[in-house]
Amino acid sequence: MAVSEGANYAPAAMPKPVVEPGEFVFAVMHLDHGHIFGMTQGLIGAGGTPKWVYDTDAERAAAFQEKFPEVKIASSEEEILADDDVLLVAAAAIPSDRAALGIRVMEAGKDYFTDKTPLTTLDQLAEAKAAVERTGRKYMVYYSERLHVEAAVLAGQYIERGAIGQVIQVQGMGPHRLGDPATRPDWFYERARYGGILTDIGSHNFEQMLTFTGSDDAEILSSAIGNFAHPDHPELDDFGEAHIALSSGASGSVRVDWFTPDGLRTWGDGRTFIVGTEGYMELRKYVDVTTDNGGGQVILVDGEGEHRIDATGKVGYPFFGDLILDVLHRTENAMTQAHAFKAVELALKAQEQARVLQAPGA
Repeated sequence: MAVSEGANYAPAAMPKPVVEPGEFVFAVMHLDHGHIFGMTQGLIGAGGTPKWVYDTDAERAAAFQEKFPEVKIASSEEEILADDDVLLVAAAAIPSDRAALGIRVMEAGKDYFTDKTPLTTLDQLAEAKAAVERTGRKYMVYYSERLHVEAAVLAGQYIERGAIGQVIQVQGMGPHRLGDPATRPDWFYERARYGGILTDIGSHNFEQMLTFTGSDDAEILSSAIGNFAHPDHPELDDFGEAHIALSSGASGSVRVDWFTPDGLRTWGDGRTFIVGTEGYMELRKYVDVTTDNGGGQVILVDGEGEHRIDATGKVGYPFFGDLILDVLHRTENAMTQAHAFKAVELALKAQEQARVLQAPGA
């Protein structure tokens, strides 16, 4: 799949239903980020039945219904929250609004599935944790750069099998394409609303570092942000980086930016490097530059040799089926609540502590 911007990333559905039609009913609301299409497709592929869509922008809701004609357009958020058939609400609101929305959803007795970043401040995190404890509902997060990328899914399976021994370092690179700045909504340039680059797109990478190292915590050793090329939007971080020490003993680092050049055929050359005691892997997630291989490439080097595996069509996206079954059975196989919150906690702390870099010559 080739798209120009990461906001439009929505892999084609790979149907693997875990429930019968109508057994898992969900609703969709607040369509501020294009990831909502990938979230919806993933749930449908796992057997979910979408019933409602709601957005404050009627045209946006209508466009969503055109893509998913089985949904009805709700007249309000309250109409969805009052529907006892709905078990889960998927949403991609403006990042700073996601925590309050999630609390409303959970207090209505439904589980919540939000786009990353799931919230934008440590105070919101505390409120969300308290609401989970109070309601017993789930606050799940679409960390798509692992959950909706077959190369990352396959890498996790290799790690679980001990293919590269104990993981001692994970390096994540998350370049994105900004595109025409005028096409971005106002909130995209307001740090209080999008959260900063490490909180926003960096949250993907903190989640992957925790997952691939088997860690439940980490310490931020250093972090930095900068605005090197967008003086007209002074609150935009167009670059961010961080270095962390994970509870497993491994180290991790992340670099994210908005500098994908127009010459790249897709929105970003996202890569992850995973070093183990008995081998290493490189994930070329979205593109294998200068080749016709496509994305989804896993390069594995171990004691037996050098291996290139195209993950495309091999493993699918088990998160969505696991999430549906977790909602139905109150289990935590897709992702634990502690893990979902820890990833964003690390992102928030890295953003809060970040040194501000100056453009060369500034």
